[in-house]
Amino acid sequence: MTPRLWTASEIEAGSPPPADLPPLARILRWAKDFLVPGHPDLGRTGPVCPYTRPALRRDLFHLGLGGPGDLCETLTGLRATHTAALSIMDSSDAELLTYVLVLPEADPDEIDAVQRELKSEFVGDGLMLGQFHPHCAEPGLWNQEFRPLRSPLPLLAIRRLLPVDLPFLLAEPGHLDAYLARFAPGIPARLRAQLIFR
Repeated sequence: MTPRLWTASEIEAGSPPPADLPPLARILRWAKDFLVPGHPDLGRTGPVCPYTRPALRRDLFHLGLGGPGDLCETLTGLRATHTAALSIMDSSDAELLTYVLVLPEADPDEIDAVQRELKSEFVGDGLMLGQFHPHCAEPGLWNQEFRPLRSPLPLLAIRRLLPVDLPFLLAEPGHLDAYLARFAPGIPARLRAQLIFR
């Protein structure tokens, strides 16, 4: 069953059921406090995630609470919902539409395993699937000591695949093929340089 998704404004208004509200509000606060500002260890200027602030501003940042059941099945349902929503949005909104599935009881190892299992399907559909949890070991792009994917609760995030996502796709040839099929030949010059270097 696909979980109910709430916009940031609905969460701030207290619309979710009382039992669901605390973890959703906690992750929304983390997004605002950690993803929106810069960080001294990030390795570059600007916000940790450049898309979170505009997504929040346009109320395109949606959060839902995952429960018992097959996580892969839940994500497949969310992928279909996200893809359907993209089909009726203009491009500027589409690149900001974010779904966050909060999984307070999930084992971080399961979060990592499911993300690895499903990422190729998501990338093939033009989507990114990101894993976040308190112990996530994925390093930052600009500082290998920084851990940008650490969140107070486990979660998985879905958003549209964008040209700037190239560095996240270089490790898997299939991911790179899907990226090139979608964006070539209009890849920005600095990203083409990364491909040439690789």
